[in-house]
Amino acid sequence: MRPRQRQRLIVVVGIVALAAVAVGLLVYALRANMNLFYTPEQIVAGEAPSGHALRAGGVVKVGSVQRAADSLQVSFVITDFKAEIDVRYDGMLPDLFREGQGVVVTGQLLDKGHLQASQVLAKHDEKYTPPEISTIVTQGTVARPHNR
Repeated sequence: MRPRQRQRLIVVVGIVALAAVAVGLLVYALRANMNLFYTPEQIVAGEAPSGHALRAGGVVKVGSVQRAADSLQVSFVITDFKAEIDVRYDGMLPDLFREGQGVVVTGQLLDKGHLQASQVLAKHDEKYTPPEISTIVTQGTVARPHNR
């Protein structure tokens, strides 16, 4: 092999190695930030991985919300009407959160039926309007633009 060919080979091998490292880092970063969505039935069946970030969706079971008196800690049960999982959350709940309402919870599965939530999102239907807006609309104080 001539020196020029050898130099080209070294450059090509270097570029391939750098590309492989870049792809590996990209896959690792995407894998660490991946949140898969599971229903309570799938979680109870063992389809969701323990100790990894995931999203669970369902309806807050009526009568299941328990709030700590001295902190922001809340526990509740979400169900898909086939299975139930216990959720523990430490923080402010969204204004739309209530029993019988749909929620999406992001967190880690501690064991088969318990989820430690880091985020709680309340779902609403397409007819929802914020309380401030509905008050303004019912009072008729919305300024309408003039057509010129």
